[in-house]
Amino acid sequence: MTAISVLRGVGKSSKAGRQMDATWVTYLLLGIVLIVSVFPLYYTIVMASHTNAEMAASTPPLLPNGSIFGNLKKALDLAPLNKGLFNSLIVSSCVTIGTVAFSTLAGFAFAKLSFRGAGMLLAFCVATMMVPMQMGVIPLYMLMSKWGMADHISAVILPTLVTAFGVFFMRQYISSAVPDELIDAGYMDGAGPFRVFISIVVPAVRPAMAVLGMLTFLMSWNDFFWPIIVLSSQNPTVQVSFQSLATGYAPQQSIVMAGTLYGTVPVLIVFALLGRQIVGGIMQGAVKG
Repeated sequence: MTAISVLRGVGKSSKAGRQMDATWVTYLLLGIVLIVSVFPLYYTIVMASHTNAEMAASTPPLLPNGSIFGNLKKALDLAPLNKGLFNSLIVSSCVTIGTVAFSTLAGFAFAKLSFRGAGMLLAFCVATMMVPMQMGVIPLYMLMSKWGMADHISAVILPTLVTAFGVFFMRQYISSAVPDELIDAGYMDGAGPFRVFISIVVPAVRPAMAVLGMLTFLMSWNDFFWPIIVLSSQNPTVQVSFQSLATGYAPQQSIVMAGTLYGTVPVLIVFALLGRQIVGGIMQGAVKG
């Protein structure tokens, strides 16, 4: 009876451990979600390859044509998109690197280091997320002007090198993903706090760093409010340069969409690269678990 019960238990555990087979309903739902997700990007391509009159017809076109390259050339002639794209790449890259690095360091300090006033500092950091950015625009602009950074991309980079959300996000992840025993083992081996951070914490929290990096890059790339205040039309980011495309009484939507599509390509590339790292990190953690 004991052997039979053991065999039954093994059979049940093996069935429970197997993954469920996907049915046609699963693939149908995934296909619908994929179509709904990709359709806005596809229709942007369609609009970027036609004129306003063609899009306003009783039967609007559903397929793109070769006019998209001509509309893109017009967009590049009307607005400094190349300059804005270059500036946005610099700003978003610097802000992403700075936010991920500083937020991970601060998160490690709040999660694993004991120092006086840690709870109060963390509460103050989280409380700053409830303060709207609009309240600090005037003093921030005055500060940037005093430092001679107005109309320079450093004025966009410096105020966003670290965020309260990033600090809180990394603190929560480090608290749950890095055991205290692992930190203590590093100290017992003679490593200092910075060596423990580099050799133990960073490899363990790479998935969270990739997520934070992707979110920060997208937020910095799409930022319009602060760059349009501190930068001029001669030295814009890509979002600020888009406003030059929508001038006139009846702007050409095809040209606007062509410029928008041109500024979206780097975001898609970054999303694809960091998305792979996120999935790889999650699968690696699952295998280890």
